[in-house]
Amino acid sequence: MKKLQILGSGCPKCKLLAEQAEKAAKAMGLEYELEKVTDIEKIMAFGVMSTPALVVDGKIKSSGRVPSADELKAMLS
Repeated sequence: MKKLQILGSGCPKCKLLAEQAEKAAKAMGLEYELEKVTDIEKIMAFGVMSTPALVVDGKIKSSGRVPSADELKAMLS
């Protein structure tokens, strides 16, 4: 099971990234758990300076933007 974490304050881009990541995971038939991390100290612990960020299984895959659907699928595979 993949662990997907969306790091961000809950802004519109953060919500969009969460929706797009879920869509990509479902389209790929992945089993996943989605966690939204909004605590600034926890976000900083990842070393992320710009949000939204996508973390897959503990590794930062994207930061500061919302990747395209194809980019998300590549990050999840």
